[in-house]
Amino acid sequence: MQYGPAVRRRKLGAELRALRGQAGLTSGEAAARVGWHQSKVSRIETGRSGVRASDVQLLLDAYEVGDPQLRELLVVLAGGDEENGRHHWWHAYRGLLPPAYRDFISLESQACRVRTLETTVVPGLLQTPDYARAVTRAALGKLPPEQVEALVQVRLARQDVLRSESPLRLSVILDEAVLRRQVGGPEVLAGQLRRLREASRLPQVRIQVLPFAAGEHIGLIGSFVILSFPNISDLDVVVLDHLTSSLYLERKEDLKAYTDAFNSLQGQALSVHDSMDYIAELGDGA
Repeated sequence: MQYGPAVRRRKLGAELRALRGQAGLTSGEAAARVGWHQSKVSRIETGRSGVRASDVQLLLDAYEVGDPQLRELLVVLAGGDEENGRHHWWHAYRGLLPPAYRDFISLESQACRVRTLETTVVPGLLQTPDYARAVTRAALGKLPPEQVEALVQVRLARQDVLRSESPLRLSVILDEAVLRRQVGGPEVLAGQLRRLREASRLPQVRIQVLPFAAGEHIGLIGSFVILSFPNISDLDVVVLDHLTSSLYLERKEDLKAYTDAFNSLQGQALSVHDSMDYIAELGDGA
């Protein structure tokens, strides 16, 4: 279990090492191509030290990596490309967003698939503005109204990944408690339930409800998110949210355990069609 930046360094290093091998270069030969000492390449590949986005670009050029999507992902893993004069939208909120949240947003923006179990609130990618506002106020009630509103805008901006040219594939399992909790009051909840039904019509979004009638299940351990990425099969990470930070699980056995748990919960949950009928019934009474 590691914090995001440590996971990113290790994943980035492993991928750069694999690309160097595909290029047929030793670490010493790679270092010579970019004018470094061999030890710097070794430290980067083992994740022992951070690496600037510009250094990643140098290595990718040396390894003749032309895939723009892969290059972009590896730059994001390096911590962003702001030093090269390029800015992602969340950089405008750097003074407001904690580093852990920025880290999560940057990874989410590059993911091709997200699987999530939610046991308390609707996931941010599907929240309405009013629902997001109520959640933000509850979690960070001491913030002034203008900062709360800025955080709501961040949450809504994150949802663009569902409308991009290559949209994120989102699979969500919602505990019934999420659908009954009166976040923001009855009217806000009713609007949120309508939003869930609308989102489910998108071909890349799959929403299932885990009803109380399902009884005990492995999801009682709490909410989690599994992020998957294109081009790098072993980059998947599990994200667990805590009050003041997020923790990342990257070991193969952890990934398998959470993937198996998600698959099991999908089997226990209502089908997508039945889930939408269930949400519609709850919405009528909300």
